[in-house]
Amino acid sequence: MVNTSSLPSSTIGITKLQDSAKKKHIFFMAYPNENKKEKLKLYSYWRSSCGHRVRIALTLKGIEYEYIAVNLLKGDQFNPNFQKINPMGTVPVLVDGDVVISDSLTIIMYLDEKYPEPPLLPRDLHKRALNYQAASIISSGIQPLQNLAVIRYIEEKTNAEEKIAWVNNAIRKGYTALEKLLVNCAGKYATGDEVYLADLFLATQIHAAEIKFNIDVEPYPTLAKCYESYKKLSVFEDAIPAKQPDAPAPTN
Repeated sequence: MVNTSSLPSSTIGITKLQDSAKKKHIFFMAYPNENKKEKLKLYSYWRSSCGHRVRIALTLKGIEYEYIAVNLLKGDQFNPNFQKINPMGTVPVLVDGDVVISDSLTIIMYLDEKYPEPPLLPRDLHKRALNYQAASIISSGIQPLQNLAVIRYIEEKTNAEEKIAWVNNAIRKGYTALEKLLVNCAGKYATGDEVYLADLFLATQIHAAEIKFNIDVEPYPTLAKCYESYKKLSVFEDAIPAKQPDAPAPTN
């Protein structure tokens, strides 16, 4: 059990968003009967696709939370004080009172069980399994292979060209599998016309691939159609990395 109150952000280079200009990024759509409790805390980094999907889940469910930035490029994740919260030194981390959870899928499942409306899994068992499969392909078959630490290591051991080839292969292999998995079940979204777990993972993966690696989803028509649908939803658009408080200011 970790007492996060003893971990001042100033000691680990983590910026708490307290000034009025940034308060708009702390969501105040409190879940019913939760408004008197301490806000959940989300430790994250603006470019993290794992943090991105958790932000969508929190906002979909209207849960009030405090965003605490962990700068991965500056090494905040290696500071001993942050590793008291998460020994793996990764983001995101959700703190709910005395409950501390890392790993985005685990966080999302925790939120879905504690705050069941709207549900992130369909009642239909087949569709539910498809959601789990899509989330698994992304969380275990794509995202870890494009992780900052992994691609840095590959570049150090080989060169920049090999790093790019590695990332392209991992993402396109995953996209091919996702296209085949979803082609016969997708509607507006991954498994029909309602937003579910698979959509949180798919939207954030496609966005990250485009922004970080310039990999287009257009060759995968089912995935591309879903992505266009996500762009029409404010809950998805408001969660994109560039709109987060720790994102750098845009340059002209």
